[in-house]
Amino acid sequence: MLTTILGALRSGHWPSLVGAWLHFEVSFMAWLLIGAMGVSIAEEFGLSATQKGLLVAVPLLGGAVLRIVVGACSDRFGPKPIGLALLGGELLAVLWGWLGATTYPQLLAVGFVLGVAGASFAVALPLASRAYPPAHQGMAMGVAASANSGTVLAVFFAPRLEQIVGWHGVFGLMAVPILMTALLFALLVRGEIGLSRQEYRAHWWETIGEALRRPSMYWLCFIYAITFGGFVGLCSFLPIFFHDQYGQDLVTAGSWAALCGLAGSLVRPFGGYLADRLGGLTMLLVLFPVLAGLVAAVSRLPSLAWVILLMVTAVACMGFGNGVVFQVVSGRFQKQIGVASGLIGAAGGLGGFLFPSWLGLLKDTTGTYQSGFLLFAALAMAAAMSVAVAARRIRLTGGGRRDQADIPY
Repeated sequence: MLTTILGALRSGHWPSLVGAWLHFEVSFMAWLLIGAMGVSIAEEFGLSATQKGLLVAVPLLGGAVLRIVVGACSDRFGPKPIGLALLGGELLAVLWGWLGATTYPQLLAVGFVLGVAGASFAVALPLASRAYPPAHQGMAMGVAASANSGTVLAVFFAPRLEQIVGWHGVFGLMAVPILMTALLFALLVRGEIGLSRQEYRAHWWETIGEALRRPSMYWLCFIYAITFGGFVGLCSFLPIFFHDQYGQDLVTAGSWAALCGLAGSLVRPFGGYLADRLGGLTMLLVLFPVLAGLVAAVSRLPSLAWVILLMVTAVACMGFGNGVVFQVVSGRFQKQIGVASGLIGAAGGLGGFLFPSWLGLLKDTTGTYQSGFLLFAALAMAAAMSVAVAARRIRLTGGGRRDQADIPY
């Protein structure tokens, strides 16, 4: 299997894939930086559970909004210049967090600007896709998207660095990897990777309109809001959850959150790889019921040891599902991969915004996190039923395993 994967990696322009991975990795670190330090920030400003949820969710909302525009720009101007522009925006955001952000509203504004880091998704994935032939695009996009392991680095190292330099200082330190990534991205990525001249001249709103006229777009947005929204939203909120519910200190809570994020990041390439061979719908038919059961078990708020085991497994399922979903996307929207990545990625970011927001709100309303997790489990079961409907339509229209990316919605 390893030999097969290495052969697949050599079939395309691997330096561009490395550049895409680096861009996504560092951007994810910046995107979840506030969530990683949420416990200390919340204590400094005396925030309620609802305010905590909003604090860690706002960067995810900013990323959701920007992904649509960035996806269209990536198709029109190419992923390399747009990727460099995003890194410049991230640099401005962390400098603001370092030198300003002395009130809760100001920090919310910094978080929204940090959403530019979340828009990296609409650059890295199209870049990885275009650098490889169709037979290996699921694998390539899975490798690039495994850089959501930036969540691991953020939630593991930020609390530790914060004890030395303070949370403002961590924002300042984040400028260093952003600058280094900008340099490497400029050197590694081929500028000509992009669309043909005819596609380049197309108006971006026409491209978006064409994508939105395809019913499968809305279904893919929904299921990705569950897999990616659950992954990024939960990783952002977990340090607060482990601190508030189980009394873990800042560093320990961050370590458990990092373990969950690591599990979700490591399995994502295998999701794309197996979906290439077994079919995306086949994988999703199993994935969503398992995910719903795991999150329902978490909602019972068992002992710390059990909740860590359940949470790690649930986040791993979400990460695996992210790789599977984008194997389906790459087959369904071959010529509109930038726009499709932007729209579907925006839905994922919106799901990430809603998850921690309702966890905090329902905690204040009901006095427990149980209802928030049960709501997510119910949505995962709804996603499972939608996949079953798609699979049934495939069978009725005579589609085979290799045709499952072409969903007749």
